Amino acid sequence: MSIGLISLFIAVVAFDQVTKTIVKQAMTLGESIPVIGDAVRITFVENDGIAFGLHVKNAVIFTAISILACILIMVYLWKQRKEGAWLKASLVLVLGGAIGNVIDRVLFGKVVDFIDVGYKTLRWPVFNVADSAVVIGMGIMIVLMIREEKSKSSAKADVSAG
Repeated sequence: MSIGLISLFIAVVAFDQVTKTIVKQAMTLGESIPVIGDAVRITFVENDGIAFGLHVKNAVIFTAISILACILIMVYLWKQRKEGAWLKASLVLVLGGAIGNVIDRVLFGKVVDFIDVGYKTLRWPVFNVADSAVVIGMGIMIVLMIREEKSKSSAKADVSAG
């Protein structure tokens, strides 16, 4: 893996862990601080479930599955090492986010969430930097897949027309 990708991975995990630590030290559980009016708030919550506050019955099994998923992402990243930079960066974002949340689950049994966005009572579930990295990484992958599919379709159309 390149120095840039390693740096991206370290940055995601470090920024995630530092922001969670700051929130835990500076706020009380349930406290909310407006950042941009009511649209963006820092709200300290702890999530013992999966993404977006969904609960799981067996946290130990979920944590083990999360660790296995991280290992599988690492293996896939290794297999894709000769692919384009965008694919590798997207995988690193997903891996960094997954590791950031696994660290919380292993050390504390729950994940700190604090980014709270919405309008009045219409609110997105509170999330964190790790969640953001996973979503951005997956978004990049989806765009790459769509572009690849369009490219294949164009190539087929060119062959059919020729």
